[in-house]
Amino acid sequence: MAVLAIVIVAVLVLLVVVMRRLGGLTRRLEQLTRGSDESSLEAVLGQHLERVRKVVRDVDAVASRTTALEAEVRESLGRVALVRYNPFDDTGGNQSFALAILDADGDGFVISSLHARAGTRVYAKSVVRGRSDVALSDEEAEALRQALAR
Repeated sequence: MAVLAIVIVAVLVLLVVVMRRLGGLTRRLEQLTRGSDESSLEAVLGQHLERVRKVVRDVDAVASRTTALEAEVRESLGRVALVRYNPFDDTGGNQSFALAILDADGDGFVISSLHARAGTRVYAKSVVRGRSDVALSDEEAEALRQALAR
């Protein structure tokens, strides 16, 4: 009988230890599933896994849109510089200008306007890879240099 009593006491101690561990695991499960409509850990993990998959799909979509936008931006004319000047002594103010407009590769054009008392003349010169195939005035070259630096 004494052995049976010792075994029963050991089983009861073991039962108390297991019940405490079960209570701790139950509290941890409740913490993990808090804020979710699901009560099982498997359902909560399934929800999180689906959310992760959706985030991955969204990131892939944003990455492809970003690649397309980067290609468009390289072709846009976003490097601009303006140089105003007075080419003639008989006119007042800096009403003449040289305007360089380039894309990311240095392709574009330079527009010049020479203002005089008798009239205004406008010139356009193409630019490829940062160079013009025709001679540039000092002001046009400066506008091109400034635009390339942007």
